[in-house]
Amino acid sequence: MPDPVLLETRTGSVAVLTLNRPEARNALDAELADAVTGAFRRAGQDRTIRAVVLTGAGQAFCGGADLKVLRGLQTATVSDNLEDAARIKGMFRAVATCPKPVVAAVNGPALAGGCGLASACDVIIATPEATFGYPEVRIGFVAAVVLVFLSRQVGERAAKSLLLSGRAMNAEAAVGFGLAARVVPTDRLMEEALQEARSLQRGAPGALALTKELLWRTSGMTMESALELAAQVNTFARTSPDMKEGLASFLEKRSPSWNEP
Repeated sequence: MPDPVLLETRTGSVAVLTLNRPEARNALDAELADAVTGAFRRAGQDRTIRAVVLTGAGQAFCGGADLKVLRGLQTATVSDNLEDAARIKGMFRAVATCPKPVVAAVNGPALAGGCGLASACDVIIATPEATFGYPEVRIGFVAAVVLVFLSRQVGERAAKSLLLSGRAMNAEAAVGFGLAARVVPTDRLMEEALQEARSLQRGAPGALALTKELLWRTSGMTMESALELAAQVNTFARTSPDMKEGLASFLEKRSPSWNEP
């Protein structure tokens, strides 16, 4: 039986998802895209999971779309291409809208759709060997879906520089662009990623989920519309179970219940 294309393990309350096509630089095909989508949806619904770490097996994080798939789509019908685009869109959306904090542990090249996959995560931690880039324009393609996530993460001007040039950048440059949070030694990558995930999960689950959803929904809104939605969330949060427990634990000088094993 062949190895699964996505490895799913647990470290306490952190789910660790590993892209597992090392022989293909963890390139995205239909099977892997569906596996990632399913894993993130399950993680979002599992109350015992508080955060997610996404990484790649072997020497790469993700080399982007499988070129064999792209070559096949050249002769595919419009319907087939639309189906594949919808699959990729669904995968990125599942990662970006996961209600749990998501940390990308980038261990090598993250290119094209692979860079988009990292961009859809909340925090990127990289090794010195990591590279980031969107080379799509250099082969006549358009990074159409991933640019939505990239522009939200680094802003339109920085996104233009990366998308229009098609050039790759190293991990330190990715930090300078605001794409990656920090660079860590290769042998400490997973330790640092897990530590980051545990730090993020100290927040209340409901508050974390609402914060992520608000960031997602307000991007692109007018200031007035965004403030109106924010006021509604603020009103709800004041009387939420998370707020009641958080305030009680603060006044009673104890750890909130959501931090209990």
